[in-house]
Amino acid sequence: MTDETRTEADDAYVPAFSEAPFGAMLGGTAAIMSSVGTLSIGALMILIVADVLGRNFFNAPITGVAEIAARTVVAIVFLQVAAAILQKRLTRADFLVRRLESVSPKGVCLIEALFSLCGVIVFGLILWASWPKFASAWATSEFFGVQGVFTIPTWPFRGITVLGSAVAVLAAFYRAHTEIRMFRSFS
Repeated sequence: MTDETRTEADDAYVPAFSEAPFGAMLGGTAAIMSSVGTLSIGALMILIVADVLGRNFFNAPITGVAEIAARTVVAIVFLQVAAAILQKRLTRADFLVRRLESVSPKGVCLIEALFSLCGVIVFGLILWASWPKFASAWATSEFFGVQGVFTIPTWPFRGITVLGSAVAVLAAFYRAHTEIRMFRSFS
């Protein structure tokens, strides 16, 4: 497999619905979430630039930018993590994987499957820890900021963490399943 073909295969992380219905729905969901995350990056950049310009040129900063930025960065990560898992672009020692691939493609499938199963555990634990906080924020109308100056509800950000973790668990399961299937095909 050439580098160009491998890159095309890695980039095509949304399979055809006829080939893998669950993978297609999961990949589509991850792609939409990632797109929302990307748009959020652009919106956050515009907000920060507007705050800097307002602060420096008009002596009129935008209230709450620091609070919004802090929460939005976390939300962006959880919006984009499932797509990163499906594309095999989550942080890893890629130089090692590529070297091993030339020696033992079957071994790389096993390593990728184990890496994905670790992702299932990690994101499952994040989901487990985040759900009660989301439910509490929803029930109590929790907010952050300074009351009377700037407040924003907490539940949307906590909800994004829960949703992102849940989709990341599914993506990691799907990735592990795909790698195990590839591992078996080498036999």
